[in-house]
Amino acid sequence: MKMLLSLLVLLPLVAAFPVEDAFPMPEAEPSPTKHWGLLVAGSNGWGNYRHQADVCHAYQILHKNGIPDERIVVMMFDDIANNEANPTPGVIINRPNGSDVYHGVPKDYTGKNVNPKNFLNVLSGNKAAMNGIGSGKVIDSGPNDHVFVFFSDHGAKGLIAFMDDMLYAKDLITTLKSMSAAQKFQKLVFYLEACESGSMFENLPNSINIYATTASGPDKSSYACYFDKKRNTYLGDVYSVKWMEDSDKEDLTAETLQKQFKIVKRETNTSVVHQFGDLKFDRDTLNNFQGNGGPSVPGKPLPNVPLDAIDNRDVPLDLLFRRFEKETDPVQKKWLMEQVAELAQMQQGVHSLMYGVTRSLVGENSTMIDSLINTRGRPIKNWDCYKAVTQTYREQCYTISQSHYAWGQVHVLGNLCEMKFGAPRISNRLQVMCSEQRGR
Repeated sequence: MKMLLSLLVLLPLVAAFPVEDAFPMPEAEPSPTKHWGLLVAGSNGWGNYRHQADVCHAYQILHKNGIPDERIVVMMFDDIANNEANPTPGVIINRPNGSDVYHGVPKDYTGKNVNPKNFLNVLSGNKAAMNGIGSGKVIDSGPNDHVFVFFSDHGAKGLIAFMDDMLYAKDLITTLKSMSAAQKFQKLVFYLEACESGSMFENLPNSINIYATTASGPDKSSYACYFDKKRNTYLGDVYSVKWMEDSDKEDLTAETLQKQFKIVKRETNTSVVHQFGDLKFDRDTLNNFQGNGGPSVPGKPLPNVPLDAIDNRDVPLDLLFRRFEKETDPVQKKWLMEQVAELAQMQQGVHSLMYGVTRSLVGENSTMIDSLINTRGRPIKNWDCYKAVTQTYREQCYTISQSHYAWGQVHVLGNLCEMKFGAPRISNRLQVMCSEQRGR
């Protein structure tokens, strides 16, 4: 009876409060972290075998460590596995006598669909833009998710290549900042294999939960490795194979981003590996980015094999010369020597062009000419000028696929822009002098 009276007394008090205040609902649990991977090889052609081999190998690591295929996006031209030059059709390897890394790789975007516009749309999760293109898959990540990006191709000052197109550092950083502002990830890790790749992240903020490592600094080449006599091409890139062969053998639940960076920096003795961005989470373990956050599948260490490392921009000439040395047919040998001489002449022509353009703008000041030609690593500030003159260079002088070596000299154009000669004047001199070179 006393209990009943007590309840009758409390009823008016309970009625005075809304139900949700009297019995507050528990806060919703945060959604589980999802792990995403975006793997990109920007090049095509047998001579660039290594870039697609790198990306296929990276897929095997992410897949083995639990990231499902629906959350891995692969962009590659896909002209290597069944190339007529491939002695093992349908198979791609990333080291001498290595295992097939092509098996099972999703072909989300191939051929001409591998381009800067599609890359940025996939990265930023723009489903509408990718509707009807390739698989349509994008990095559909949210505020609690981790994203891992790996890109392997050629690069130059402030840009990375997609065959004959290019992505500028400014546009990449703008996209990454927008993703951060839109809470498209909790943490994002970006591994970049390209010449002068450090120049892509010089302006990456250190406060937006993005951590990046690069094969080289802003002013140096990256290096190809593992020449294969049977395939007559290089199978990998030094920085790329070093991080992947480390991930293959390690327990990813125990090794951190920072530890891997130190290992790769030490073992990549051909170029200086750099790190950028937010270093606060470099002590996170690798399974949070190269896996699905759970247990990993460590493998056995592989035997050491010669790197045969070479500056990426010297690869085309090196491959021709190796073919020449191997060839026994006199007619073919003569043709190959002509190709070697022609390529060497074109490389000399690039230097003559840059000297001529610079001299036509600054006059006979030899000290200034030498400074503009030989100074590498100067940050780009005048992006409008740099974009305009490099587009002219591509259209009027050399495409990236024509000469990786030629694109190793575009720092000169960046230096001229910073001297405020202006895009119209620089572009005009490029057009005139490249036309003269073609007419010879």
